[in-house]
Amino acid sequence: MTKYIIRAILRFLLNIIARVEIVDKEKLPETGSYAFATNHLGILDAFLAYYILERWDFFIPVAEKWGESAFLRWLGKHLNVIFIDRFNPDIHALRQILQRMGKGEVLVMAPEGTRSRNEKMAEGKPGISYLASKAQFPIIPVALAGTEDRIFFGNLKRLRRTKIKVTIGDAFILAPLPKKNRDEVLQEYTDEIMCKIAAMLPEKNRGFYAEHPRLKELLAE
Repeated sequence: MTKYIIRAILRFLLNIIARVEIVDKEKLPETGSYAFATNHLGILDAFLAYYILERWDFFIPVAEKWGESAFLRWLGKHLNVIFIDRFNPDIHALRQILQRMGKGEVLVMAPEGTRSRNEKMAEGKPGISYLASKAQFPIIPVALAGTEDRIFFGNLKRLRRTKIKVTIGDAFILAPLPKKNRDEVLQEYTDEIMCKIAAMLPEKNRGFYAEHPRLKELLAE
C-alpha cells in the first residue's frame, strides 16, 4: 500500500511542477523484461520513471551515497531502488539485477552513471551494455529534454512549470559478446545506446556524442 501512495504523490507533484510530453509511449512493452536506458541531465530524471511507466515491476540502481539517510533508504525500499557502489565492482548488485531481469522486470538505468554537470551528455559507461548482451533483454533508448537542474530550479523559484519532453525510441537487442575483442565490442555497444539516445535529444544536449560518426549515421536515416 505504501508504494502506491508514494507513487501517487510523486505523480501529483510532477503534474504541479512540470508539463511532461511523452512521445511514442506505446513503444514501451506492457510485459516482459527490458532496459529503459536514458540520459541524465538533472535531479528530476529518476522520478520521471514513476511518471512515465505504468508498470510496477521496474527498479532503479542508484549510488549508495543516497542510501546513507534512513529516510532515503526507506523511500528507496518502497520505490524499488537498488543501492550500488559506482566506483567498485558490486557483484551482489549485479546478481540482483540479473535475477530481477530474469523474472521479467524492467531495469531503469542511465549509462552515464551520474547526472550531467554541464547540461550535456557525458560518456556512457559499459554496465548496461554488458548486462543486456549477457542476459539478452531488449534495450529501449529514452531521451529526456528539459530536466536540467538550472532550468528546473529557476522555474521553481518563479513558480513556473518546467516543460519536459520524453521521447521513446525503438527497442533493439545486442548480440552476445564475442570471446575476442570483448572490450572493443562492449565500447561499440555502449556507443550505440548513447548515440540512439543522442539522436532524439536537442543538439545542445548531445555533448560527448555530438560529433560521433554513429550519431551522424542515425541522424541521416
